[in-house]
Amino acid sequence: MGSLKVNLCGIEIDNPIIPASGTFGYGYEFSELYDINILGTFSFKGTTLEERFGNPTPRIAECKSGMINAVGLQNPGVNRVISEELPRLKECFFKPVMANISGFSIEEYVQTCALLDKCEQVGWLEVNISCPNVHGGGMAFGTSAEMAAKVTSAVKKVTTKPVIIKLSPNVTDIVSIAKACEDAGADGISLINTMLGMRIDLKNKRPVIANKMGGYSGDGIFPVALRMVYQVANAVKIPVIGMGGVSRAEDVLEMMYAGATAVQIGAANLINPFACKQIIEELPVVMEKYGIKNIKDIIGVVK
Repeated sequence: MGSLKVNLCGIEIDNPIIPASGTFGYGYEFSELYDINILGTFSFKGTTLEERFGNPTPRIAECKSGMINAVGLQNPGVNRVISEELPRLKECFFKPVMANISGFSIEEYVQTCALLDKCEQVGWLEVNISCPNVHGGGMAFGTSAEMAAKVTSAVKKVTTKPVIIKLSPNVTDIVSIAKACEDAGADGISLINTMLGMRIDLKNKRPVIANKMGGYSGDGIFPVALRMVYQVANAVKIPVIGMGGVSRAEDVLEMMYAGATAVQIGAANLINPFACKQIIEELPVVMEKYGIKNIKDIIGVVK
């Protein structure tokens, strides 16, 4: 069987499959279905400094080839994640976990990252900069290369673990933003987050989602995600984690050929809770079909 091991920002993982934040809870929920230690790692639910209830309901809308969500970062806050969620996870997951962090000001990012950086279980800090900057008129940090760099630089000053910046696709030039993060000290780049989408209820003549718009994810965004992974991977020297519409082992190989070191699975987990397990089991078969002996050898082969 071909080797599935990859090195992600200095930490070797058994395979490149990582359930994406917001689709895998804090992990232990899925441990009731299968042994989640077969995963490379997983990115836990987006965590903020303070507890958040999230957006009003309804928060979910079905779409062709995907879904729209506007959950709004519902989470118990970083202190309860550290005191309650991580100890519970430790009972069923014995590998480093990826902490996904969100914030609404640079200071919030800094405080939350500093707290999670001290947790032994945390291997990587995945910093989601798709959140609105409450001190900057509501524009997401990730839509500006300058703001993305400021968040990256501030977080790096208070952390010792690899910092992976998660980028939004809702921009005109994702490469310049990724390069700004790299120059500011980022150890890796995750992309893409969800695309902005909307549905309208024809009977009620109003948006399906209470928030009007939300994040579109699922199979439909795969070609866009693959294109952005390819562009960024060819522009930066740090590892890239690819995601967006990945639901098959073949999709994983495409992402890695485009330059991804690891691949996150998102919406597919909400459709089929065994999606990641099945992809990991299918990977060796698909690798053999295409003559791949070591999966890390295909990273960035397509130029």
